[in-house]
Amino acid sequence: MGWGWFEAGWVRLRVRDLPVEGAPQALDGLRIAHLSDFHLGVPSRGALAVRRAVAWVEERRPDLVCVTGDLLSRPQGEPELLELLERLGHPYVVLGNHDWALSHDPFSRPAALDRLPHGELLADRSVDVEVRGHRVELAGVDPRTWLDRRPSRFAASDADLRILLCHFPAAFDTVEPGRWQVILAGHLHAGQIVLPYGSRRLLLAHPRAPYAEGIFRQRGTTMHVSPGLGTTFVPFRLFARPEATELVVRCV
Repeated sequence: MGWGWFEAGWVRLRVRDLPVEGAPQALDGLRIAHLSDFHLGVPSRGALAVRRAVAWVEERRPDLVCVTGDLLSRPQGEPELLELLERLGHPYVVLGNHDWALSHDPFSRPAALDRLPHGELLADRSVDVEVRGHRVELAGVDPRTWLDRRPSRFAASDADLRILLCHFPAAFDTVEPGRWQVILAGHLHAGQIVLPYGSRRLLLAHPRAPYAEGIFRQRGTTMHVSPGLGTTFVPFRLFARPEATELVVRCV
């Protein structure tokens, strides 16, 4: 338990190449900070991991900052959340199921954020931004739409880079092939409590999850699943360190 409490705040600050099909060569090297699963508002060293991650992103000054849900576990974390998002400049944000208390976690309470004073909250809508002289589409899935099994609908786009933010990694298997070049997701905390056995790992909370964390590619789409920063149910992590990730686009 002592190690699990320590590991919950032992954040990994990681830079990873992200292979992307069809993006213009001018966007090669584009840097995207991906943060997820803050779960602020409950006692956990995850809050320390979040603060360290935000300070790192602040220092790195990436081209885009994306945050993929479960920002709050209880409403009392909202003041700190808004302060941290302000430090991130203009992040692109989607909510997760815990933000609406749509979970089995008995400690969750709905925060119901409907706007952000700093940043862009994407709830079943998309925006276009210009980066390095090219058009980048950023779209976000509302978790309530996802959980109601109503597919989010986005108009076709000819943007040079098309990025979908969805809290749930299962979106990887449901999106239209080729519609999105990049998907950013979270939700699974890399298992949070993981038991290694031999060369394998047992994720206690999600033992059958095919996309627990990392980079995956199929049908012209690359997905990054963040290990997240906070904790839920219990304030521990075991063999599943929290992580802030800077993704460097590599055109392939």
